[in-house]
Amino acid sequence: MAPVAEHATVRYTDRAGLAAALDGAEVLFAYDFLSDALPDAWHAARSLEWIHVAAAGVDALMFPALRDSDVVVTNSRGVFDGAIAEYVLAQILSFAKDIPESLRLQDGHIWKHRESERIAGRSALVVGTGPIGRAVARLLGAVGMRVRGSGRRPRHDDPDFGIVTATSDLPAALADADFVVVAAPLTEQTRYLFDARLFAAMKPGARFVNVGRGELVRTDDLVEALRSGTLAGAALDVLDIEPLPDDHPLWDMPNVVITPHNSGDVVGWRDALVDVFADNFARRLAGEPLRNVVDKKLGYVPGA
Repeated sequence: MAPVAEHATVRYTDRAGLAAALDGAEVLFAYDFLSDALPDAWHAARSLEWIHVAAAGVDALMFPALRDSDVVVTNSRGVFDGAIAEYVLAQILSFAKDIPESLRLQDGHIWKHRESERIAGRSALVVGTGPIGRAVARLLGAVGMRVRGSGRRPRHDDPDFGIVTATSDLPAALADADFVVVAAPLTEQTRYLFDARLFAAMKPGARFVNVGRGELVRTDDLVEALRSGTLAGAALDVLDIEPLPDDHPLWDMPNVVITPHNSGDVVGWRDALVDVFADNFARRLAGEPLRNVVDKKLGYVPGA
């Protein structure tokens, strides 16, 4: 934050002091991107012009008064794309090579020959065609997988996905996918998009990877799809309740991998988040357009 502190008075605060810190502030760096403290402190944001969020998703921050205001919102698009794509590839390989079972057998000192799967030639549907989804598509394509996308608008000549189907055609697209990767933003249109209907539309034996937001999925319906065998497995970096309660059935399912919302958190990620804000702050000082400006009605950076 040193480059910022050279040109501005910087106040650090937690949620309890947010209203006092906002008094007279023109810029808010929302480093705790999951905080819900801003609505209660909004009355003090009389001078606020710009909010930068230390995340790609801004859903936790959005509320009606902010959407209707003139305050500009930017996000940290680009910091997590490659790391999350690597996480997705790792989980797909783990499913195909059955790494969790290998670890269980090793723990029991059991030598048991098994066969594994190839991922080359298998089909992957990436739901969400923003920067993270595109990084996933490029990496999966590089290892020989057949990748398609699902987004708001259909197209047939996309540089990363080739074919992108519209969200309205998602059930048909799911029926052809061996692996379904969710990397969509959370909006009112995508909240609980994946429910019993969509899980029933999936190819028997498909695997499900969620690196978007937990609230994109009805967790109870996911549990039932896993129990019934509709889905062969799930890798979940995000859940609608975080942390996941100790007694939740997902913990004990052998075909489920749970990680604590850290798929993009590689060494140096905290510094990278501050660097993005500092760069945008320098652009503001120079009178240049800010990067990663969020369309507050859509809930993400358009054209990303």
